[in-house]
Amino acid sequence: MNTSLAPTAMTTLSQKAAAVVAGTFVLVGILGFVPGITTRYDEITFAGHESGAQLLDLFAVSVLHNIVHLAFGVAGFLLATSWTGARAFLIGGGAVYLLLTIYGLLVDRHEDANVVPLDKADNWLHLVLGLGMIGLGLFLGRDDNEATDPR
Repeated sequence: MNTSLAPTAMTTLSQKAAAVVAGTFVLVGILGFVPGITTRYDEITFAGHESGAQLLDLFAVSVLHNIVHLAFGVAGFLLATSWTGARAFLIGGGAVYLLLTIYGLLVDRHEDANVVPLDKADNWLHLVLGLGMIGLGLFLGRDDNEATDPR
């Protein structure tokens, strides 16, 4: 029994996972603006398929793409403050990334509709992210002590 008058913060595995995923998105968003880590940085554009910049010389990036990663990460941190928010971020965000995978497969890399921009490496990454986030959201419990707490 806890006799302390101080409130205790219950942090679930879902919240921890959401915070780790959010932190990863923020880190990727920042790294997308770092020359050297982002190759051909001088070719970065605000948006569109014309951006020649590549994060880790692998993933197509633009200023908009980096801002989206930063915003997604910040939203994840805010939602990770509760179990329902964390679960919504993981499942909803995962669904968004699966939709982005489909979009990336349907849109030609060199069309104006490829505004983010997306390439094959991005499509694979988005597929893995989407499935992983949804899996975390579905399979991590609400309460870390659910199995042992008789309440």
